[in-house]
Amino acid sequence: MNTLIHSARKVDASGQVDDFWMLVDAGTIVSAGSGHTRPQADTEIDAGGHWLTPGFIDLHGHGGGGYSYDRGAEELLQALSVHRAHGTTRSVLSLVAAPEESLLASLGLIADLAESDPLVLGSHLEGPYLAPAHRGAHNPAFLREPDPADLDQFISAARGTLRQVTLATELPNAFDAVDVLVEQGIVVALGHTDATFEMAKEAFDRGVRLLTHAFNAMPGIHHRSPGPVVAAFEDERVVLELVCDGVHVHPDVVNLTFASAAGRIALITDSMAAAGAVDGNYRLGNLNVTVQGGLALLSGTNTIAGSTLTQDAALRCALAAGINAPTAVEALTHTPARVLGLEARHGMLAPGYAADAVLLDHEWRVSTVWADGVQL
Repeated sequence: MNTLIHSARKVDASGQVDDFWMLVDAGTIVSAGSGHTRPQADTEIDAGGHWLTPGFIDLHGHGGGGYSYDRGAEELLQALSVHRAHGTTRSVLSLVAAPEESLLASLGLIADLAESDPLVLGSHLEGPYLAPAHRGAHNPAFLREPDPADLDQFISAARGTLRQVTLATELPNAFDAVDVLVEQGIVVALGHTDATFEMAKEAFDRGVRLLTHAFNAMPGIHHRSPGPVVAAFEDERVVLELVCDGVHVHPDVVNLTFASAAGRIALITDSMAAAGAVDGNYRLGNLNVTVQGGLALLSGTNTIAGSTLTQDAALRCALAAGINAPTAVEALTHTPARVLGLEARHGMLAPGYAADAVLLDHEWRVSTVWADGVQL
């Protein structure tokens, strides 16, 4: 059976089209257009003039709905369900620094889930190869220097589903680790780092293609020391993750970042368990986190411990900061798909693409979500 979604205001990386329709069959968009001349279908859905975007892709998140991605299969599924209800149709599941045996177990669990659920894209090791001075909400006891032998174990445990590894590339042996990861087709991200502008440029030349939550857990922009963010601005090969929640990055800096790296911003949640849940006490890895007013801090400190974002909220935050709708939607859809090498199938509402879509009302709040043409 095929389905026609019509009378939508489509927004994706190619721009905005009013009175948009698309025909979906067997999980794929088979045709699309605008106007009243449209194909017949077994099922028709009237979008009522509301916004229709591609499904959101989150490169970096740790949990939601009160659950974490490193706590077991049931918690992982509960957390995913919260983000899917908010428009995230494909997810990379991120792990903080932890004992090696815990990371290996989590990588295996995520690999198991990815085999049965194509909406799970794989895993992201945000730790343990981080600079202690920029560790953020990672337990310093579990940080270590990069080791290609360690990586071989992690890659093996993930069984082809390790999508991304964050590294502080100034650490000893880091470039050996980068070489191993690049050879395996795994995205390497520079983050939780003390890298200078020059160090970052060298990292990008060695194959690093992503900047983990730009501005956070790294040197900022200084007029005599531009730092890793400016190095990423200047390198067309590099995509910058951005946590757009009004807390991690000031709205004016959000604007600066989009203007300085056009088409290379990926809005992420960096969500911890409290995303889509209530204020209170939570855990991130084995550290205590207190959430008040939606702000997550390591308990008893002023250190931000991830976010309580969902991607629809990140979209609204970007729009409120002055980013136009196609650009903001691109940062949630096509750009993260491109980072992962999935841009031929994901991130656009066009023939040949997976039928992942989000219907949002006039205030950009999610009403319906489809993945592979199936309503979630």
